[in-house]
Amino acid sequence: MNDLLKYAIIGVSVIISVIVLSFAITYYGRSRDVISVTGLGEEYFTSDQIVWTGRIRVDAYNKQEGYKQIAANQKKVAQYLAENGISSQEVTYSFVEVDKQFESVYNSNGNYAGSRFAYYTLSQSFTISSNDVDKVEVISREISSLISQGIDIESWTPDYYYSHLDDLKLSLIEKASKDARARAENIVNNAGAKLGKASTASLGVFQITSATGNDEYSYGGTFNTSSKEKKARITVRMSYKLK
Repeated sequence: MNDLLKYAIIGVSVIISVIVLSFAITYYGRSRDVISVTGLGEEYFTSDQIVWTGRIRVDAYNKQEGYKQIAANQKKVAQYLAENGISSQEVTYSFVEVDKQFESVYNSNGNYAGSRFAYYTLSQSFTISSNDVDKVEVISREISSLISQGIDIESWTPDYYYSHLDDLKLSLIEKASKDARARAENIVNNAGAKLGKASTASLGVFQITSATGNDEYSYGGTFNTSSKEKKARITVRMSYKLK
């Protein structure tokens, strides 16, 4: 009788183990019934902000005289900008920088004997930040006309920005998510299955390049400022359960 009970207990234990193992295998199989796809969101846009920097430069043997020339030239630059529709609130002037310049000295035998002070170089940068992109572009190209007035001026290529980046990012994420869903549905429908709910999602890096696409994408994200016409893109990695 005791042996019979022992064998009965063993048999029940084996049956229970098989049932538990069966459920575990079924759950594991179902948990792996997922599909992962990558969706892409892209959008072309035009910059609505411009930042342009120039610099006034003066060479003078006397530092005080150099400051006077910088002040006079700055006044001419400010007048030029105002005449072309740039308000004083849009212009920022930096402090005047002063550098000593030296020249090499050679003895009568032509051997180098050291250096001596030659003159001062004074420079002052100015930066224009404006929403009127087209106007500032024209000014940045034509400001070299001040050279004819005896002003030594340098101009750098403008930088272009966009004031609605947060809205743009949200729009791209929505587009990328819809694209991922469409890709997943296309794959699943062709396989004769049905797509369920999303289980996981992860964003790629935000990339802003020139509209022509000449920039290289970066692992950490690209942020082009040299082009007025730009392209933004982002990827979304989505996983969906299968029904």
